Amino acid sequence: MSEVVVSARTTEAVRATYIAFIGAGFAFASWASRIPQVRDRLELTSSQLGIVLLAIAVGSLLALPLSGIIINRFGSRLTVTVMSLVLAVGLTIIASGYLVGVVPLLIGLFVLGFANGAWDVAMNVHGAVAERRLGRSIMPRFHAGFSAGTVAGALIGTAMVALNISVTVHLLAVAAAVVVVIPWGVRNFLNESEAEPAEPVADSPRSNALARWKEPRTLLIGVVALSFAFAEGSGNDWLNVASIDGYDASAVVGTLVFTTFLVAMTAVRWFGNGLLDRYGRVVVLRGLAGVSVVGVLLFVLSPVVPLAFVGAFLWGAGVSLGFPVAMSAAADEPAAAAARVSVVASIGYFAFLGGPPLIGFLGGHGDVLRALLVVAALLAGSLILIGALRPLPGSNSRH
Repeated sequence: MSEVVVSARTTEAVRATYIAFIGAGFAFASWASRIPQVRDRLELTSSQLGIVLLAIAVGSLLALPLSGIIINRFGSRLTVTVMSLVLAVGLTIIASGYLVGVVPLLIGLFVLGFANGAWDVAMNVHGAVAERRLGRSIMPRFHAGFSAGTVAGALIGTAMVALNISVTVHLLAVAAAVVVVIPWGVRNFLNESEAEPAEPVADSPRSNALARWKEPRTLLIGVVALSFAFAEGSGNDWLNVASIDGYDASAVVGTLVFTTFLVAMTAVRWFGNGLLDRYGRVVVLRGLAGVSVVGVLLFVLSPVVPLAFVGAFLWGAGVSLGFPVAMSAAADEPAAAAARVSVVASIGYFAFLGGPPLIGFLGGHGDVLRALLVVAALLAGSLILIGALRPLPGSNSRH
């Protein structure tokens, strides 16, 4: 009888985790889909847009060191709930602030970044707990949920652009949806008492988390996560703009290129578990990194728009599993999973939000399209580090 209750509770927790990931992806892509319109309204150059996007990174980088302490103190459910409300405030400020000038926009993006950073770490920590309770790999599918949310956000953004719906109306509607859906959706997160590690941990949560920052394997996993997150974040923020500027494409075509990237990433995340089960983490991630490098090169160097679509598809497919598999690798040992997931998520998230502004700075000295070549270079360099993701001896992972 107890097994049935536990199974039902785990199923509820898995469903709630999906809602958290989908909601985060939807909210972020809704903003990302309107970046070209905000840029045009404020008449920003690529370098200036890079500085504006840096506000998201600053907010997130402030949140990330605090997120582990916040989650240990208040739990993942309350963290996601509160941060979803804060993120809605950020979207509201952006929706009206960009009409006034750059400063209100920067404030809104800072708030958005802070909320998004803490929300991201909390849902990944809970995702690792739910994965262990479920007893099989599911983290890539959680991230597929995030990608599905981004696809929905991008498609709705495309429709808003095509229908000439203002950025203000669009983002205010998204903020309202976040406030209503997320706190309700994550109510079935596992409580702290239900998420106890399989073996006792001698250190206090704070000292335990600090010790994980000194582990070579954990840091190497973090660097791999950083490489893939840089590629994913750069695609999220710059594919739209690079398509419009680099190929003289319309706003609708630029958003569709962005959507193609997201669809590819979502599909591989959903169906990629079979590849991981058959070939293991290291072989799969090395192969996908190579696919993504080819995709980035094709997108940047293609002479025609149709090939750019193919490049965006390969780029998205290639980066799909890097970040979620890094989360699973960090969680190989249940007793240290939460702390290690926090470390890896924090390192990866630094690139996810700090990398896109770097593309803007590089684009200011040439063009955004060529600046994206740095994505291919970083992914190629990560190939030698992916071996760090091999399962630990004695862990339950089959990957």
